[in-house]
Amino acid sequence: TPILCVAEKPDAAKRISALLSNGQSNRREGFSKYNKIFEFNYVVPNFGSSPCRIMMTSVSGHMCNLEFPDNFRGWHTCRPAQLFDAPVEKKVSKDKQQICRTLTKEGKIAKGLIIWTDCDREGENIGYEVIDNVKKVNKNIQVYRAKFSEITGPSITRAINNLIRPNLNMSLAVDCRQELDLRIGAAFTRYQTLMLQPLFGALAQNVISYGSCQFPTLVFVVERL
Repeated sequence: TPILCVAEKPDAAKRISALLSNGQSNRREGFSKYNKIFEFNYVVPNFGSSPCRIMMTSVSGHMCNLEFPDNFRGWHTCRPAQLFDAPVEKKVSKDKQQICRTLTKEGKIAKGLIIWTDCDREGENIGYEVIDNVKKVNKNIQVYRAKFSEITGPSITRAINNLIRPNLNMSLAVDCRQELDLRIGAAFTRYQTLMLQPLFGALAQNVISYGSCQFPTLVFVVERL
């Protein structure tokens, strides 16, 4: 039974494969030169008592970006306030498309998908990016998540022997935060840049950015001065 496993970073995939295979995995290339595929056999309880053919690969953090459609990207295509209600699209970044090609190729033949991303909200969101990508070519694939707190032999073995289901609510929380960051940052950056540039000649060629994390960070900097 072919099982696709996906870690959050290339090094994590390499280390997890080494632990589960006792250093006996076979490495082969994917479409991305940085994200290798490690193959070995392992008995996964959720898929029966016979050894499965594990294909362990990785992403490199988030694969997707949240973006406005083309008709809202130009600074003069709409009023800044309209960005709070404009549609948004989640698209694969150009530099991550080769990773997606590997996932769809390997996922198309897999009977199961195990997510090995970090066990936090961001990791769950990255996991759902992987799931959505694979399900485009294999909608009936069985999906599980490995829950672990460290990459050690006992922790990884315990994780693969006690697989759980991914947590959609954790992923949606990240989607919500990303959307708020995009809308607030884009709307206020455009508003204050377009308002202040005509008033101050020195700012004519500059973007006056606004971000929901920038002002708290600036407060910390000022307090240290």
